[in-house]
Amino acid sequence: MADTPKRATYADVEAAPEGVVAEIIRGELMTHPRPSLRHGTTAFALAAELGGPFQKGLGGPGGWVFFVETEIMFGDDLLVPDICAWRVEHFPGEPERNYFTSSPDWLCEILSGSTEKRDRTLKMDIYAKAGVPHMWFIDPRLQLLEAYELNDSRWTKIGGWNSADEVRAAPFEAISFSLADLWPLDKPLGFNEDPQPLYAGDR
Repeated sequence: MADTPKRATYADVEAAPEGVVAEIIRGELMTHPRPSLRHGTTAFALAAELGGPFQKGLGGPGGWVFFVETEIMFGDDLLVPDICAWRVEHFPGEPERNYFTSSPDWLCEILSGSTEKRDRTLKMDIYAKAGVPHMWFIDPRLQLLEAYELNDSRWTKIGGWNSADEVRAAPFEAISFSLADLWPLDKPLGFNEDPQPLYAGDR
């Protein structure tokens, strides 16, 4: 009789090599490289667009707290969304360990070659089961944003935008921003143009 595979624990995450992002998904330790240049500039730009109005209340309602690449324990799964946020009234406070154990009110995964399949399948399913009400996918190479809302434990796509668009998407529909501003190192793509070429560090 085959031995039951040992489930990964947080000790395995702590022991992961430097320079990788480590997650536990369905009992397995999964790692991927640190974000590339394009991925990092997109995350920073999005955090700047949302953080002013929704965390600081500058030109927006405030009432949110944002985190970048923070660990969240969803039952037995430990995931690291690229950006996540809680409404202040739902924020659980600083965790005793290095990870949160409550689901955020919104999260965003920035897609890359090494993570897109995982983000769109395994992680998206875990987020739904955990009751995360809103999530976004952003693809910096194709310059697209997709927004999803959880309805009856299933994801419903509520909108899609490209670089020619102003984005106004739940749960941050109180403001709009130019999607093209999320890729300051790339020219905006026209509708029929090819994707941006890969950077040396894109994975």
